Amino acid sequence: MYDAISAEERGIPAVAIISDGFLEDARSASSSRAMPGVRYVPTTVPPESTLKDVIEAGVLAAVDDILKAAVAPLTAPERSPQPKPTEKITRIVFKGDLDEVNRFYYGRGWTDGFPIIPPTEEKVAEMLTGTDLPPDTLLGKLIPRLGKVTVEKIAVNAVMAGALPTYMPVLIAATRLLLNSEMGFLGFCTFGVSTGSWSPFWVINGPIRNEINLNSSSGTLSPGNIANAAIGRAMGLIIKNIGGIRKGIEDMGVMGNPMKYTMVMAENEEASPWEPLHTEYGLKKGDNSVMISFPQSYIQHYPPSSDPEGIMRSVVNNIVPGMVYTVVFPPVHAKTLASLGWTKQDIKDYICKNARMDANRQRSMISRDTSESNENKENSVPIIRDPRTLRILVAGGPGAFIAHAIGGGPTQGKTEIGKIELPSGWDKLVKKYRNIVPNYVRY
Repeated sequence: MYDAISAEERGIPAVAIISDGFLEDARSASSSRAMPGVRYVPTTVPPESTLKDVIEAGVLAAVDDILKAAVAPLTAPERSPQPKPTEKITRIVFKGDLDEVNRFYYGRGWTDGFPIIPPTEEKVAEMLTGTDLPPDTLLGKLIPRLGKVTVEKIAVNAVMAGALPTYMPVLIAATRLLLNSEMGFLGFCTFGVSTGSWSPFWVINGPIRNEINLNSSSGTLSPGNIANAAIGRAMGLIIKNIGGIRKGIEDMGVMGNPMKYTMVMAENEEASPWEPLHTEYGLKKGDNSVMISFPQSYIQHYPPSSDPEGIMRSVVNNIVPGMVYTVVFPPVHAKTLASLGWTKQDIKDYICKNARMDANRQRSMISRDTSESNENKENSVPIIRDPRTLRILVAGGPGAFIAHAIGGGPTQGKTEIGKIELPSGWDKLVKKYRNIVPNYVRY
């Protein structure tokens, strides 16, 4: 639809051909660009189909409608589209008990399926103590809906997610990253409305990790810690409710992705023998930062032996193609590698050199040639050609498992990391909420 809109904006009549399962997505795309009258014709051709007969039958069946749409005179609404009447905006949208509020919000499509904390005036005001910015500060417009992102709207979604006020600096920095980076403007919009199921993956560095009790040790990506859970969940609600990426309308992920509920990791800087991730991108060790990528897949594996050869061969054997590739080493393997002289750059170079794929197989993936190929090392090509697309970090607890987050990243040269700015009175705010931690009963 965006291509058709671009052509129309240049005075070239265009008709978009839409797979019939994507009509809601097409309507949303044209409406978000203020051109709801852009013409399109549905076809029965499935997305990414390689079946010649199916493609030809679907296209031929739509040809007459395509020709009619291309030459028919513009109607009055197409010539001069009028905005739909908007609902009167009030600060109080609903009154009721907890169940009634949750059913109302769920019915309006404002939740992620889990119960939310009602964003009352009092709760939002408390959340805003986590920033010095005025509530009506406009940070920008988040696509595809072009929703206006204000500090107060971030706070509203943070309350709904169960966040604490000390998370506001992270949420503001993460939202700015979405707004100001290629990953936010085009990257996530592309990933968000893709048939792939790309998940925002946030990595936090700096002293703030410990100040807000982010888990970087055992089970760093598992449920159980408010900070890890609520920060990712709040960002998901911000993307959905302000950006307007909704499941089955804009988000056309075929299978979906459980990582979309929340995927937040803090680097275990204390246990790492290497420089923290954010210092590789020009920040100081004492700075606080948030970094983003959009993996579609996540795997874990453990090496057959704990020497460097066993560790690195295991990593290489589990490398699959990905635009940005994050490898998370547990402290034990990181310390083993570092003790024998391995740097992060050495690891990246080793992966680029040794993670390889049969060239015929790669060509078949690109050309969709399904014929079998005989793999041989002499005819192999690197899976990852540019070490800059690799991220190496340390997290997790005791144990041998290594994790890979595989998926999308920024266009080269675009922003992928943001500095977290703290409000005045930060130490006092941290002290107020610092003791909100799980205290398990020992059996």
